Amino acid sequence: MSAELLALIAGRRSTKRFDDDPPSRAHIEALLQAAASAPDHGLLAPWRFLVLQGDSRALLGDAMAMALRTRMPEADEEALSRERGKAFRSPVLIVVSVRPVAHPKVPEIEQWVATGAAVQNLWLAAVSLGLGLAWKTGSAAYDPGVKRALGLAEEEGIVGFLHVGTPLVQSSPRPVESTSRTRWL
Repeated sequence: MSAELLALIAGRRSTKRFDDDPPSRAHIEALLQAAASAPDHGLLAPWRFLVLQGDSRALLGDAMAMALRTRMPEADEEALSRERGKAFRSPVLIVVSVRPVAHPKVPEIEQWVATGAAVQNLWLAAVSLGLGLAWKTGSAAYDPGVKRALGLAEEEGIVGFLHVGTPLVQSSPRPVESTSRTRWL
């Protein structure tokens, strides 16, 4: 394993603030190709990617506000506006979902894990291109109305809302330690 790859993995951080300029379509396509190269038992490709940019982010923002209104009918306009604004934290937002495939040898949990691996590949590819990423979920990721608004199938589950763009501020390194979570036999 190269020292470069280890440094890339160790340097992965969530981006808090993004520049307004979106990454190029070629960069986004490279990220999606990296994601689709993830380990995938049975070659089922259970992941789905929905790319939202520009005004299309309003589709998600409006759905998130409606979901908040359903959960909290007393939510005021300021709270709804804040919820709507979550879709605009970055210039590009990739909704990653899993559409499980019935398979005698590949249980659904393995398909979810494969999709998580796809997200990690996408993230590392983003970092290698100088882009930042933030992986968000929250209650909107589990809301049937949000899924419907995005055109997802009923059996599909949202793994995350990936905010992608050029970071305005580099996040500082965080201590990473594996020894307390490892046993050797």
